[in-house]
Amino acid sequence: MNHSLNQQIMNEAFFDKKDYKSLDRVDGRLKVTGAARYSAEYQLSGLVYAVLVESKIAKGTIKSIDSKAAERAPGVLAVISHVNAIKVPGYQTSNQHPSEPPVNGQPLRAFYDNNVYYNGQPVAVVVASTLEKAQYGASLVKIQYEKEQHKTDFDANMESAVLPAQAKKNPKSPVADYSRGDKNAFANAPVKIDAEYVLPTEVHNPMELQAITAHWEAEDKLTVYDKVQGTQPTQKQFAKEWNLPPENVKVIATFVGGAFGNGLHNWPHETAAIIAAKQVKKPVKLVLTREQMFTMVGYRPYTWQKIQMGATKDGKLVAINHESVGQTSSYEEFTESTLQQTRMMYASPNINTRYRILKLDVSTPIWMRGPGEATGAFALESAMDEMAFSLNIDPIEFRLMNYTDSDPDKQLPWSTKYLKECYDAGKEKIGWEKRKMQPGSVRSGEWLVGYGMGTGTFGANRGVAAVRAELDAEGNLLMQCAITDIGPGTGTAMVQIASNTTGIATDKITFQLGNSQFPKAGNQGGSSTVNSVGPAVQAACNALKEQLKTMIASNGGSQAAFASAKTDDILFVNGQIQIAGSDSAKVDIGTLFKQNNIRKIETTQESKPDENRNKYSMYAFSMHFAEVHVHSLTGQIRVKKVVCCADAGTIISPKTAANQMIGGATGGIGMALMESAIIDHRFGRYVTKDFAEYHVPVHADVPHVEVFFVNKPDTLADPVGSKGLGEIAIIGVAPAIANAIFNATGKRIRELPITPDKLI
Repeated sequence: MNHSLNQQIMNEAFFDKKDYKSLDRVDGRLKVTGAARYSAEYQLSGLVYAVLVESKIAKGTIKSIDSKAAERAPGVLAVISHVNAIKVPGYQTSNQHPSEPPVNGQPLRAFYDNNVYYNGQPVAVVVASTLEKAQYGASLVKIQYEKEQHKTDFDANMESAVLPAQAKKNPKSPVADYSRGDKNAFANAPVKIDAEYVLPTEVHNPMELQAITAHWEAEDKLTVYDKVQGTQPTQKQFAKEWNLPPENVKVIATFVGGAFGNGLHNWPHETAAIIAAKQVKKPVKLVLTREQMFTMVGYRPYTWQKIQMGATKDGKLVAINHESVGQTSSYEEFTESTLQQTRMMYASPNINTRYRILKLDVSTPIWMRGPGEATGAFALESAMDEMAFSLNIDPIEFRLMNYTDSDPDKQLPWSTKYLKECYDAGKEKIGWEKRKMQPGSVRSGEWLVGYGMGTGTFGANRGVAAVRAELDAEGNLLMQCAITDIGPGTGTAMVQIASNTTGIATDKITFQLGNSQFPKAGNQGGSSTVNSVGPAVQAACNALKEQLKTMIASNGGSQAAFASAKTDDILFVNGQIQIAGSDSAKVDIGTLFKQNNIRKIETTQESKPDENRNKYSMYAFSMHFAEVHVHSLTGQIRVKKVVCCADAGTIISPKTAANQMIGGATGGIGMALMESAIIDHRFGRYVTKDFAEYHVPVHADVPHVEVFFVNKPDTLADPVGSKGLGEIAIIGVAPAIANAIFNATGKRIRELPITPDKLI
């Protein structure tokens, strides 16, 4: 791959002295040397192995399970199913009658009863002394079923889509029907487009397989080493399941090898491992296979969308009607914000959105990077391109003509919005001036050349988080927080915030994470980590400085100046505490601690959202440009260049932020051109079950990617001025590529992925 982080981001002309400089990942050496330990790599005393047995039908009940041969197999310790599994206390305490599940359904309960809800459902687990013996034992389990007629074909059953239960209960729910202005405005618009768009099922498939090591340290004390995106949310869920105090459940997720939403839900395989560990009274390790990753840990749901867009002949939007139907399981309602971008991105006076879900005999979907918004943006940004072409207006100019200077949905001012700067930077770097309005006008030999663009947005979310900070006499700073790191470089960003706040060199700062016993944090998801944990790091560092200031000032004499010094002006430089701009006001840290007969100072500080969130609309924004070449005879598609620009507030860690954007562009290429999970509806089973059948981008598919940041702080959103960019890195990429393909070929493909057969 020929990626670049454009040097304009890195040099002093772009960053002034107060900005954050580039830093290598603080955990990089641990990862490349193999010292980093993931959830499947903990070797506990007496560890045994578990392998799941999956259902072979898509709907029905289990008539019988013959496990005798498996139980007699060498090394097998137990075969566990609904027949003999211990009862999970949390499964039994629902106020609902078993025949009347909760309004929104409920997660699949492992080994709860003999019902089968989808093909590939875990129905038994075999525990053995080695992985190979467990695998062999699992192959010997024989199951007889009572089959029922299943439904897995989305297109054949779309008329059965329903309004989500939460929308029925609450008309103001984000997934309820929405209307602004005149409901019938589209019918009277001078220029109209009416188009349907389809996004297939896409599967997370991170490098690390989902894995858990479960250990009952006592009858009422559980420790799990688990691949999750939130240690404390997972802790609370397992505590609820097993009727334990939360402090009796410890969740460790120090390193996570990629997660895009698949770690935001507690899945049946986790409970299966915990059940197994309790029954065999040994620590149990369970690692999913690649095939099981398609059915057991969620996916981006198959989604149909329809957009009706109307405009005046001079390019002003009149109305947008946007409908969506998303897939969910029969037992649990999953919803996502597919239509949110349509409600707030453009200055259309009349907006109508309608969201429905379709219950099928499949496993439950889950949020996938750019959840909902990435799906919705494909339809919206494709429709914007179609309308611009119908009006013979440049797509960027069309968007600028309908630019919003405040949020038309919430009717609030933006906290910040610098999307125009993104348009300008991307337009220049992609070479937009080479683009022609007439498709097929630009060629390079036998290749048709096209240019496209797409806009992305995602909420600048912020949650509650706390950080413990400890400073020792040698000037080393240790921080702890329960947050996880699923890949973006959380520890690196927090070290940079701490260094920027204190002046302490980054190599003297350690940030520990991924342990539920550390101070409070939620999930790493929804582009909210830096916005939530970063302010807590900042607050903890400032609290340490206040402690030191008080200690120094109490000594009197020449150090009395510290009493009136501003916290921001106190810095740590080469083992000394000093006041910025003063040569005389300096104190050696070691000497100060010795004088006060202490070895360290510590503090724990919490940070949470403030009232600004009720006064302003807070979003991050992105702009993606693509240059695409399409072979005129074969329809082969090559993405030749991608330019991404993000308005994500203060860029804390330029290098890892750019990596995020490049990763999003890579995921967007997969979404646009390759990824699609296919079910054989005769059996309700996926035929794409590995990387041979389910294609993802490889190095040769990912071109030169240039990344730019506006890098203007949004201190209304949070004290560090950052807005998340994990989601906006992918939102808008797929439509940019689809629009470029249309510009190259004149063929508008509205169903992803766009493959050569659709172009010839």
